[in-house]
Amino acid sequence: MTLIEETKALAPWTESLPADWRATRLDAVADVFFSNVDKHTIEGEQSVRLCNYVDVYKNERITAALDFMEATADPREVEKFQIQRDDVLATKDSEEPDDIAISSLVTEDLPGVLCGYHLAMIRPRFRNLHGPFIAWAHASKQFRAQYEAKAVGVTRFGLSQYAFRAARIPLPSPPEQQRIAAYLDASCTAIDAAVTAKRRQLETLDALRKETITRAITRGLCSDTQTKHSGEEWLGDIPVHWSAPCLKRLLREPLTYGLNEAAELEDRDLPRYLRITDFDDDGNLRENTFRSLPHEVAREALLEPSDVLFARSGATVGKTFIFRNYEGDACFAGYLIRARTLPWKLDPVFLYLFTKSTAYENWKNLIFTQATIQNISAAKYNYLAIPLPPVDEQRAIIAYIEEKNAEFRSLITCIETQIATLTAYRKSLIHECVTGQRRIAEADLNQVKAHG
Repeated sequence: MTLIEETKALAPWTESLPADWRATRLDAVADVFFSNVDKHTIEGEQSVRLCNYVDVYKNERITAALDFMEATADPREVEKFQIQRDDVLATKDSEEPDDIAISSLVTEDLPGVLCGYHLAMIRPRFRNLHGPFIAWAHASKQFRAQYEAKAVGVTRFGLSQYAFRAARIPLPSPPEQQRIAAYLDASCTAIDAAVTAKRRQLETLDALRKETITRAITRGLCSDTQTKHSGEEWLGDIPVHWSAPCLKRLLREPLTYGLNEAAELEDRDLPRYLRITDFDDDGNLRENTFRSLPHEVAREALLEPSDVLFARSGATVGKTFIFRNYEGDACFAGYLIRARTLPWKLDPVFLYLFTKSTAYENWKNLIFTQATIQNISAAKYNYLAIPLPPVDEQRAIIAYIEEKNAEFRSLITCIETQIATLTAYRKSLIHECVTGQRRIAEADLNQVKAHG
């Protein structure tokens, strides 16, 4: 493949650059270094701070506000890898090839801070290339596609120095580079602020949803109902005609642990083997993953409709799921505990909704403070107090909560769609600006600075 053919294949946007722009190799306008400064402290070396992989991956800007790692380096490393304003640092390896060459701009001089290992340092030659512009170019996924194509590896993918140096970069005039960078700074700051506000709205809705569930599940639907103390400090008061028995009094069989099996099969004619990752945040089954076990193994832990599952260990300890809306046999993994209620005493959906309340979270926190590790065994779940109204009232509460949850989900979906639209617009705007599909005049810059 010739250079021209390779450029067309890896950087097709070069074919539609404005007539007064050009595309050139990165190393024609910038110096590229791979750092070898490792995370170590050696007696006799100079004390330094390291800007490391995570600092770059998680931050679009490198500033003095970051908490850099303490280390040491020899004088040659200090001289070569001292970062300075307008340097661009980029990740040179990743677990996935499409998540590589993520960059961050150094926005101020940081004496004593070196570019750390696993990073490429790109230093523009200021007459030819504006540092913020090159950082914004690397924020374009279409631009980074040329890095993705050259990443090599099996379990972790990496880039050579040549891949960085040979990357094609769009090159408008220096004044236009500065306008583009300033325009994207202002525009993306405004977009990010809007996204942050939307995420706060989601947090508020989630808190309101949880408050709605908690109020209904622990106090009922009548605001003037007389109350009594439940007998549990973490649960507080409940209506006077309710009780608060422990869970084991409401089960038709003992709590049961799942299977500790390595499920390698994907046969949909066999029982599905359910793990925590097979459920979404609403406790419903996902369809994007499927593992199965032979019938003779699965039958020891088969699930029935409305079985409630508790996570007993790991990062998701205390989370709950309900088995419903699935046609076919299924069993469950060993880090889950199955609860089967006496439905004339405790509706399983009521139990599941109770575990989405702040009262249940209070109980979990109490359990965790009493243990050295975060693990909730079946023995502990047995003595979980359940606020218990009569079954007819349970079902009325379930209907109320599910109606309210549907309203919350509608609002949440709307806001998530808005966030996705803003995020997509941000990505599109960056690519259009750094490739000249959208030309930025001084008037555009003044407008976005004035209005955001």
